[in-house]
Amino acid sequence: QVELVESGGGPVQAGGSLRLSCASTSPSSYFDAMGWFRQAPGKERELVAANNWKSDLIRYSDSVKARFIVSRDNAKKQANLEMSKIEPGDVSVYYCGARTWDLLISGAPGYWGRGTQVGVSA
Repeated sequence: QVELVESGGGPVQAGGSLRLSCASTSPSSYFDAMGWFRQAPGKERELVAANNWKSDLIRYSDSVKARFIVSRDNAKKQANLEMSKIEPGDVSVYYCGARTWDLLISGAPGYWGRGTQVGVSA
């Protein structure tokens, strides 16, 4: 079982920046990809950014491309999401997910964090 813990959420002004982190307490051999999802009220959960730890392949959703950057720290088994130029549409609960690349891209990674709320004020 892989445990994922998100941190860094909170309120931020529109146009501002925020950094989310996801730490795994399990060996990194349990997964080869980690990504960020978000779910706004009344909407389905969507993949925001995905990072393949084996191939370094990275994928972003069109809504965050050029504004968000995903990175990882192998030694800490941690994934980060640098959010910039935050918009009201970015208000969501952000979840960290991990497993294989194919499962991550399909939206069902299997391992989930509990989520962290990002709020935007005008």
